[in-house]
Amino acid sequence: MKPDDVIRLFRESGGLLEGHFLLASGRHSDEFFQAARVTQYVRNTALLCAATAERFANDRIELVAGPAAGGIILAYETARHLNARAVYTEKDEAGRMTLRRGFSLKPGTRTLVVEDVITTGGSVQKSIDHLAGRGAEIVGVSVLIDRSGGKVSFAYRYEPLARYVMQTWPPEECPLCRKGLPIVDPDDIVV
Repeated sequence: MKPDDVIRLFRESGGLLEGHFLLASGRHSDEFFQAARVTQYVRNTALLCAATAERFANDRIELVAGPAAGGIILAYETARHLNARAVYTEKDEAGRMTLRRGFSLKPGTRTLVVEDVITTGGSVQKSIDHLAGRGAEIVGVSVLIDRSGGKVSFAYRYEPLARYVMQTWPPEECPLCRKGLPIVDPDDIVV
């Protein structure tokens, strides 16, 4: 699967939205990725995760871990393609990404970390820190879309399926605000 195929799949599934959005960073954008709209279709998820698994097919992956919530489905489906185990990390009371729910991790377990869309890579890095701290051997990281503009890197092999440059602005410089366009909640857009 080529990067253009990934972006096309997002567009066709309603996962690449256009409008006026407030991002988690506080910046504004005229585009928004909503990966859940893509992964709600089993065929899409299978295609994307097969492409991820193919990139790591020769790495003897034993465990695929994804940060909740976006990485849960991807971890499961990628693990299925790799004949590995799937787990997910989630925030604890202190905001750290940790394995919970009784998930075990033996030291030396060859681990792939997967995520849907990243901008800063924060959840992935917190997951890596926790997993490595518990003895996992991190083999690599894969994401569906890297929208960081080249700002994200990890100390491990990094394989985004696609990179996408998304224009963002601080609120005081937002051309959409200057035009008087209201901010839209991505959940309110029905595709």
